[in-house]
Amino acid sequence: MKYSEELTKAMDFLGKDPRTLFVGQAVEYPGTAMSNTLKNIPKKKLYELPVAEEMQLGITNGLALNNYVPVSIFPRWNFLLLAANQLINHLDKFDVMSQGMFKTKVIIRTSIGSQRPLHPQHQHIGDFTEAFKKVLTTVDIIRLDEASDIFPSYKKALTREDGKSTILVEYGDFYNEK
Repeated sequence: MKYSEELTKAMDFLGKDPRTLFVGQAVEYPGTAMSNTLKNIPKKKLYELPVAEEMQLGITNGLALNNYVPVSIFPRWNFLLLAANQLINHLDKFDVMSQGMFKTKVIIRTSIGSQRPLHPQHQHIGDFTEAFKKVLTTVDIIRLDEASDIFPSYKKALTREDGKSTILVEYGDFYNEK
């Protein structure tokens, strides 16, 4: 399967779990390449939010604390930077701060922005994977280099029992190239 087809397959799998909700921009309404991968998700599971990234991850954290498995979608790493407070000081620390009483599970979907056929400029193509791996202590980060990595990685993120949340990093250019 192609990269974008594997993403749709993975989202369909996640969408079947009664605990999952999808939150972010261009989730319920089209607007990014990621929107196309959500076409089969029931509308009642899609929560469109305004461009307010820290609020989005705050809502995501609240959903996770209430036993949902939110799939929080940030179309680019550069946008996820704006939610760094919620990511680093809250989601990454719930287990430690609660002495193991809160084991939240969040799936964060982001990407390294596409540069082809049109370069969107540098504020949209950042790859902060390695930097965040150094900062986060309980959130796992998986880079999706190949189409064959996609479904197993999203399945692991949903079914893992180690109490970790997962950031899955896609490549925008691969949606049409692989």
